[in-house]
Amino acid sequence: MPIDPQKALGYQAPETTGGWDQDQVILYHLGIGAGVPPTDPRELSYTYEQNLKVLPSFGVIPVSGAFAGLASIPGIDINLAMILHGEQDLEIRQPIPAQAKVTHRSRVANLYDKGKAAILVLEVETREAQGAVLFVNRFSLFVRGEGGFGGDGGPKAGNAPPPRAPDFRKESPTLPQQALLYRLNGDKNPLHADPEFAKFGGFDRPILHGLCSYGIVCKAVVDTVLGGDPARVGRYQARFAGVVFPGETIVTSMWQEGDRVLVEARTKERDTPVITNAAILLRP
Repeated sequence: MPIDPQKALGYQAPETTGGWDQDQVILYHLGIGAGVPPTDPRELSYTYEQNLKVLPSFGVIPVSGAFAGLASIPGIDINLAMILHGEQDLEIRQPIPAQAKVTHRSRVANLYDKGKAAILVLEVETREAQGAVLFVNRFSLFVRGEGGFGGDGGPKAGNAPPPRAPDFRKESPTLPQQALLYRLNGDKNPLHADPEFAKFGGFDRPILHGLCSYGIVCKAVVDTVLGGDPARVGRYQARFAGVVFPGETIVTSMWQEGDRVLVEARTKERDTPVITNAAILLRP
């Protein structure tokens, strides 16, 4: 059996260490389109080390190595090429510093049976050197062809926007070379750079990383609704609904609902969904 939930569920991987500095934060911000226009003080706060602030979506970057351990999880014997990144849930316990030394603790938090597919939820907790939790990532991985083990089907999608026009809308153009820049953050999947590999995957040309779109949408909310204050973000949940080709414009729609900002994003050129069922939960 490719997935044995009795062995896999709750598995805790060995603790790993890591960290980041200001240059890595700035590279991430440039990778999601910050710095336009380059002399705008609001953009310089993302791209210049003086008074540098960190977008909460940066929290997905230090844990990118967690995927390398999928093959070593007991009870998980799957073809990594059959995995799609379905959802991302990032919980921010405290504002992310511009530089830090950290430890990561990974575990299989949930397994859901979708019949012809499985959903594996990989949770990674990141702590600073003093022991306090900085943030927790939950990657929901859609594994094609590996369902049927008799487990729970999982929760239904939430965070649906209200039936009214959005309170805010933000257009975020991407560069034709956006994926080539973003991949320097650590995701070197050739799907985002090699035209022949992209064709093999069923795309006319390389596509933008889903987590790049995730960051672009986060920045749109922080800049448009939160006055440029990333410390107000307590959690960011999103479902990946479609692809973006580098050079396209992501249009983010936002609805303020109490302590949440509900979010949807689409491509401007093709009017196709990019991110749905998304919400940013605000700190009190």
